[in-house]
Amino acid sequence: MAKRTVTEETEQSRKKLKTKTSKDEKHAEDNPSTHEKKKKKDKSTKSSSESDTPIANVSRSEIDEFMKTNKIEISDPLNKESTPSPILSFDQLPERDHILYKPLKNFSAPTSVQSATWPLLFAGRDVIGIAETGSGKTLAFGLPCVKNMVDSKKKLKPSHPRAVILTPTRELAMQIYEQLEGYAPRVSVRVTCIFGGVRKDEQREALKDTAIVVATPGRLKDLESEGAINLSKVKYLVLDEADRMLDKGFEQDIKDIVAPMPVSRRQTAMFTATWPVSVRNLANSFTQDPVMVTVGGKPSEDPRANTRIKQVVEVLDGRDKENRLTQILAKLTRESSQGKILVFCLYKKEAMRIERLIQSRGYAVAGIHGDLSQSDRFKSLASFKSGAVPILVATDVAARGLDIPAVKTVVNVTFPLTIEDYVHRIGRTGRAGADGHAITLFTENDKAHSGA
Repeated sequence: MAKRTVTEETEQSRKKLKTKTSKDEKHAEDNPSTHEKKKKKDKSTKSSSESDTPIANVSRSEIDEFMKTNKIEISDPLNKESTPSPILSFDQLPERDHILYKPLKNFSAPTSVQSATWPLLFAGRDVIGIAETGSGKTLAFGLPCVKNMVDSKKKLKPSHPRAVILTPTRELAMQIYEQLEGYAPRVSVRVTCIFGGVRKDEQREALKDTAIVVATPGRLKDLESEGAINLSKVKYLVLDEADRMLDKGFEQDIKDIVAPMPVSRRQTAMFTATWPVSVRNLANSFTQDPVMVTVGGKPSEDPRANTRIKQVVEVLDGRDKENRLTQILAKLTRESSQGKILVFCLYKKEAMRIERLIQSRGYAVAGIHGDLSQSDRFKSLASFKSGAVPILVATDVAARGLDIPAVKTVVNVTFPLTIEDYVHRIGRTGRAGADGHAITLFTENDKAHSGA
């Protein structure tokens, strides 16, 4: 399909509406009693006006086919009759020639979740995105976030960031930070990454002059309570992997972090792989008239495996595991086209033992587990991502959130403790529309926690 651009008329209308909205916000500040009414009116206009959303100039039949093929469903409480058209090519982005978008030339087209959420997020709407891992969520919320910072005319106050992105693990925080660093510096927007396990001194210093903070909830809450950061000016909030953050017990930390943020002038994006009651309640607490975007089918309370992953379960005697693992690795590494191999173990000691076993067979291998220092974990991940080391042995610390390109096969040496962890493990392959392969070595001891 040929690329099309946003029409000049649409751009002019969008800019006019943006100017009008700015005046309306000022009026609302002067008249607090009418603020909520005015805000809802503006949001209703925003949701129904084509001039406020980047519109793809494609036929309705093409849009319907795209939505059907990618199993995209959009529900807007302010406009149940119609939804904004998806952005099917990068040429359809607002201000498409903006220097911010230059790195996108390395990609052929937006992913499904980007296509569906960008029109909404660029228009300032709150969004709840429900999509599988590896769907391109980071740029889905990251690009509008950086653009939001560029469009803001107010000067930053020291230690008063304008955007906060919360994520459950330090590895995912670093991953998001690294992706944003490919875009933000081009427009002089500073991004800082905050997580536990390292000294706070450098983090405090970095927070003095930053627009976007990517953080794990625990460390950010600590720094906020110490006065190292003030969140009262945050205008763009992202809760990434919201279901996972709740699983890890971060609900109260999240509430404490969001409490000082402004409500009426804050845009919130929440992304999750599942849609249990706990996540719904969180969404109701932090979002205003959110548009729900589901990619890949109707949302479920339970995790579901990516249908593009071929799953193989081999039932065997526990004493045969190591020999069978080496046979599998020999077959997979015979051809370089097989891509990277991610080997999962249940416990740290098991991971170290399996890493030594693989190394003794002459393979280049790295490991990542809780006993490793932060620098060693980053080093292992970097070598695996670059392809210098084709095999990574990991515990469930790496089971979710990490975007590692070209993982062709996941091997479960030991079945995880829950079905949810199994789904997250194998979700490291079959990402970004690619096919994947997962092999699980299953023994009698695995029955108790597998639902068998």
